Amino acid sequence: MVTVGVVAGVVERRLAAGWLRCPGCRGVLAGWGHARQRVVRGENGIGWRLRPRRSRCGGCGVTHVLLPVSCLLRRADGVAVIWAALAGKAAGLGYRPVARLLGRPASTVRDWLARFASRAGTVRGLFTAWACALDADPPPLAPAGSAVADAVTAVTAAAAAAARRWAGRLVSLSPGELASSVSAGLLLAPGFSPEWINTSSS
Repeated sequence: MVTVGVVAGVVERRLAAGWLRCPGCRGVLAGWGHARQRVVRGENGIGWRLRPRRSRCGGCGVTHVLLPVSCLLRRADGVAVIWAALAGKAAGLGYRPVARLLGRPASTVRDWLARFASRAGTVRGLFTAWACALDADPPPLAPAGSAVADAVTAVTAAAAAAARRWAGRLVSLSPGELASSVSAGLLLAPGFSPEWINTSSS
């Protein structure tokens, strides 16, 4: 089972139109029930109930869970909260101050930051490629002071490039939402690998 990042609220329309493709074989995805319902914790203590759509590939037969870009696989907190933690780390804060600011357990925040730091170079490379694919002449990315900060800067640059490329034609995504979408929800998951992620802007 692979988790695919999608924008909440448009899943059914895209499934019906045959617009969602399998990340493994590029076959067309069709509805296949729902995954179990869960509560996602958002900012300022506000959460929401999520019952993700499940789909099945008509080509390879693999099932997929279609997560909204506001979520990451196997994370109880929404992308906005997790991205705020990563941005805090990029700004030089340790996990304890970040945890206090977000009202989350220090052990949880430490896990997010350690997992992201372990793949920061890969994330930076992937999103630098996205920024270049979306903008023929992107602004140069100056060193940000750490591997995590460089990765956060690259994701932010790619989000800005996407906003410029599709201004007025696409729902604007925050850097965290773009990171969720491009990584298919696997940004902090053990199975994250950019090798099968399509970096084409088409």
